[in-house]
Amino acid sequence: MPKLDGTHIAARLKERIAKLKNGEEVAARDLRALLTDEQTAALEVAKKAQQELKKIKRARTKEEEKALGWKSIREIHIEALEAALKEAEDDELDAWEKRLRNAEIRQARIYFDTLDKEMSAGKDLYKAKNKANNNLTRARLRRLDGQIATQLSKRDKEISEIENDLIKKKQNELNEFEKEQLKLSKEHNLAIKKMKVKNA
Repeated sequence: MPKLDGTHIAARLKERIAKLKNGEEVAARDLRALLTDEQTAALEVAKKAQQELKKIKRARTKEEEKALGWKSIREIHIEALEAALKEAEDDELDAWEKRLRNAEIRQARIYFDTLDKEMSAGKDLYKAKNKANNNLTRARLRRLDGQIATQLSKRDKEISEIENDLIKKKQNELNEFEKEQLKLSKEHNLAIKKMKVKNA
């Protein structure tokens, strides 16, 4: 599970507020996990203030409770979470920018550490760059060579296998002229790839 950061807080707070407003129970630890130390302290102060208010001013009906400013623990939690949500929404852009900056730093560190290691081991620059970009792919970061490499899901792999089987089956059904044309097409594409690599 990814570590909770500022990019997750607002969405989680909205979920907890919705649960509380719907009358569902939310564990205290789930609330505290989303609040800063200052917000948690303010929540505790609000609870104590309500306890003191209820000791001083007695109410017999719901209307009297409302008039005296009584609040349930659920209402106190909702108010605290709504205040935290406003703060989280204000800070969300900064959190995304920080996350992006950290990813760029991590990307540069992985790339240049791998490049240095490979060059020190006597590999040529082309192979060292390939290895560095492969390490970026493994770390699920954007490659610096512009290639897009994605991790296939189990379903995508199964579909790819089915496609390959269908292609092989169709190729086996080709006549000699069609097989010759296919072979020439593959050779042509391979020659173009080699030229691109050579000119890169």
